[in-house]
Amino acid sequence: MNFIAYLLSPAGLASGAFLLVVAIMVVGALIAVAARNIFHNVLGLAMSLFGVAGLFLFLNSPFVALMEILIYVGAICIAICFAIMLSQPLYLPPPPRNPLKVLGALAGAGLIFAFLGLLTKRTTWAPAAERSTDWSITTLGHYLLTNYVLIFEVISLLLLVAMLGAVVTARGGRGSS
Repeated sequence: MNFIAYLLSPAGLASGAFLLVVAIMVVGALIAVAARNIFHNVLGLAMSLFGVAGLFLFLNSPFVALMEILIYVGAICIAICFAIMLSQPLYLPPPPRNPLKVLGALAGAGLIFAFLGLLTKRTTWAPAAERSTDWSITTLGHYLLTNYVLIFEVISLLLLVAMLGAVVTARGGRGSS
């Protein structure tokens, strides 16, 4: 009777909910690693990321949990699904690579890396401004819609362009009717 009373107490319910979240996360990770179908791998990843969001809720961070669901589950997993659907089937032989394009890509990546390295090294970094101690959802929303509204809108525009590019690529890749 003592064990049942513990299970029905708030601490017992919290422990049970925590174990459920951990189980969802571990089972999702196992599905993501062990499944033979690539879509099942992505669904396992999404399930595992939902479990991570649940852990953020237990850490009393609802904003980070919501961003985990929106960004990682809602955007990254859907982008992976788009990439799977738009890629060539695995049973077709891959097209041959052009060595000139590979060298050009490596040279471009090297130049960008060198430029960013020099930029980082030669910049005089100012100390960070005084940080606020209030990180509630209301304060974060206020910052996103006042001080950081340009960044917020640029990210929205970038996501819109990415979705339009996926639609155009999908329509061009399949025979036009």
